[in-house]
Amino acid sequence: MTPGPGVPVDVLRSLFLFEGLSGEDLEWLSRHGERRTYAAGAVVFAEGEPAAFLFLLLDGEVCLLKSVAGQQVPLSTTTQRGAYAGATRAFVVADTDHTYSSSMTALATSSLFLLPAAQFARFVRERMPMAVHLLDGLFVGMRNSEATIRQREHLARLGTLSAGLAHELNNPAAAAVRAAAQLSVPLAALAGSAAAFARAGVGEEFLARASAVRADAVAQACAAPALGALGRADAEDEVTDLLEDAGVDGAAEVAVTLVAAGLDAGWVAGALERLPGPGCSAAFGWLAAAVEADALTREIGTATEAISALVAAVKEYSYLDSSAVQEVDLHAGLDSTVRMLGHKLRGIAVLREFDPALPRVSAYGAELNQVWTNLLDNAAAAMGGRGTLRLRTSRAGERVRVEVADDGPGIPPEARPRVFEAFFTTKGPGAGSGLGLDSSRRIVEDRHHGSIGFTTGPAGTTFAVELPVAQSLP
Repeated sequence: MTPGPGVPVDVLRSLFLFEGLSGEDLEWLSRHGERRTYAAGAVVFAEGEPAAFLFLLLDGEVCLLKSVAGQQVPLSTTTQRGAYAGATRAFVVADTDHTYSSSMTALATSSLFLLPAAQFARFVRERMPMAVHLLDGLFVGMRNSEATIRQREHLARLGTLSAGLAHELNNPAAAAVRAAAQLSVPLAALAGSAAAFARAGVGEEFLARASAVRADAVAQACAAPALGALGRADAEDEVTDLLEDAGVDGAAEVAVTLVAAGLDAGWVAGALERLPGPGCSAAFGWLAAAVEADALTREIGTATEAISALVAAVKEYSYLDSSAVQEVDLHAGLDSTVRMLGHKLRGIAVLREFDPALPRVSAYGAELNQVWTNLLDNAAAAMGGRGTLRLRTSRAGERVRVEVADDGPGIPPEARPRVFEAFFTTKGPGAGSGLGLDSSRRIVEDRHHGSIGFTTGPAGTTFAVELPVAQSLP
């Protein structure tokens, strides 16, 4: 970079941005600004640095770039005299973010007019007060509108998640209630089995054999494969014939229970050989009740475990102390988000390609889960409820990388430049506010000093999020 003298008034007058300014205004700008020359390849200003100057191109060629997923992506290249960038919002009082939103490099030897941000703000406020008020009001209005819509979006998403969670909880809860109601029948039968054994006059040895058969039946039932409708009907007929020949009371009902538990005719024949005599009927009635009670107990246990897992997922997803920076397990956050969105992911195969050595990261856990929710929700919508969703994690140096990949049709070319733009959406009316990815970008880049980007094509779309492993968050 080579400093130079100020820019003559005639040169400033030839720039389209200064058209219509009086000679006095142009002389003021000439006094307070300066010309600088940058060699090809030089960085004029860098994204994220304090926005110290407004830059106007006098001659040469420059390129604006944006950091996306750790890479510098060109936004525009120009040789147009008067093209401007840098501290373009310095005069907006309501704007508290006074940093460069992109980077600029010189592609050829280029001369630029630099006006300090403070002087630019002073010039506009003093000479164009009405414009400042209008732009201030527009900025505040847009910011308030965006905040209102974001709030409504969060409430709508919370309602969707609540409805999905209620649906997910309803299935295991209903299963537990149903099994508990049915459990009273075999329990009553077990309570009456002592009298049945007494009437049959069996001894201690027979009861010991019956107990061993019951233990074998329970073990067999836990490992037995499920039968189809036709196979089950055939098995019930075979077992019924065996039990009737042995004189077992209620042979058909006992057969249905035993076959449902996975006990076939071969197993029943072996059990009949171990329990011969007058106590056989009582033993098989008791055995059927015991097997059914055990199956219903296991069903209740499975249902309640599912409920507990959902509750744990909610805790993991919400991060009750969401305002605090925590050491976050990204895998747990992804898993809890998948469970929370289970109703939207039905019909979609979720493949996890997690790096087992991935470290925890310093982050706002609840906010990151909002990012995963937005990415998974968009992926599910892109696939139309059918396809494969891949979740990958990896580490690259001091950063971790999370990828959410779908095999949908890809993002249309005309939509790609606007993916992270607020209020832009490819979904139908009422299906999306267009704030999900904009919010995700803010959370990842502004709140966590990371990056988010995507690749897309006919084979699908992959969103990649990179986060520092260790950082000091406000």
